[in-house]
Amino acid sequence: MSDRNLAHAQGEQETRWSSLMRAGLGGDRAAYQALLVELAPVLRVAARRGCQKFGLMPADAEDVVQETLLAIHLKRQTWQQDAPIGPWIRAIARNKLVDALRRRGRRGREIDIDDLSDVLAAPAEEDRSVVSDVVRHLHSLAPGQRNVVQAVAVDGVSIRETAQRLMMTEGAVRVALHRGLAALAQRLREQGA
Repeated sequence: MSDRNLAHAQGEQETRWSSLMRAGLGGDRAAYQALLVELAPVLRVAARRGCQKFGLMPADAEDVVQETLLAIHLKRQTWQQDAPIGPWIRAIARNKLVDALRRRGRRGREIDIDDLSDVLAAPAEEDRSVVSDVVRHLHSLAPGQRNVVQAVAVDGVSIRETAQRLMMTEGAVRVALHRGLAALAQRLREQGA
């Protein structure tokens, strides 16, 4: 593929992801799930390359992917809808790779963000959906955590609205969300092992 064709393909991908995220933020669950399904294999390629480059185990790549997708869930309201989505996603992916390196005792400052930029634009490869894994494991959470994670992380409801719906304080919703996502991340890591 020529540089011109590659740039065009990347531009189309950026436009599609931005459109899906906007729709998802507007309440379109199918569009939001489609975005995460499209992102998962692209993030997986980037994580594998990053882990290989910096000496992490191949199994660490799946942890990076899952943590990146969970962070996108939690931080989706921070994306500025008039800004490109690619740099926002790359920043989250880079931070999760840096976190993995730190857990393994490597220095995160060795990573240049440009090392990941070309990887995130790579074509997606076939792989299973992390989103379906998250939804499948929701039943394993305690009812309070499950309701909060479903509302905030899957349905996109705000912390305030979730607190009102579930008759909880906003602080209690944040705690339940954090604990629920941590439990899901652990289950997904164990499943990957």
